[in-house]
Amino acid sequence: MAFDPRRPVTPSAPERQLVLFGVGNVVYGLPIEPVRAVVNPQPIIELPHAPSAVIGVADHRGEVVPVIDLRARFGLPALDDAEALRRVKWIMVDVGPAVATAKAGARLVAAVVDHVLNVYQTREPLRPPPPLGGGADSRGILGVVSRGAGRGEQGLVFVLDLERLRALTEPMGDFGAGGGGGGA
Repeated sequence: MAFDPRRPVTPSAPERQLVLFGVGNVVYGLPIEPVRAVVNPQPIIELPHAPSAVIGVADHRGEVVPVIDLRARFGLPALDDAEALRRVKWIMVDVGPAVATAKAGARLVAAVVDHVLNVYQTREPLRPPPPLGGGADSRGILGVVSRGAGRGEQGLVFVLDLERLRALTEPMGDFGAGGGGGGA
């Protein structure tokens, strides 16, 4: 069964695993299942007319993938501190459909994050995101979980919605399939 972060987890259910990372002063998470790798930043080719958070494309193991700068996505300024820039990572995420077909298979994107923290396990159900300006849909927040105080980790984790990451790159076309690069 595929991981559905919106499905409440009962005490008898397996633990939910999230890859935690920081962007600015906020901790975000992605379900571990679609995360393919955490890599150092690669050379980027900028593309005209891409959405502002899509800073270009990069070659990752022979596949051309869109690169999404989450700082830009969340309206934060670019990093300019040399130490902070050394900690920047790309999280390679499969945002393809849950059921791959011949037409719609895996689709990787690189999410640029300030730093990667760890893999966090929880049984806590996903709570709705807070009602802030712009709406949760426009920010791409699926829900929120609390970090366990018993482990010395306190605070909230904002779980990103993979559907919103996919939608952000759809206007760019399907670069990875057939090398076309044309798009809607």
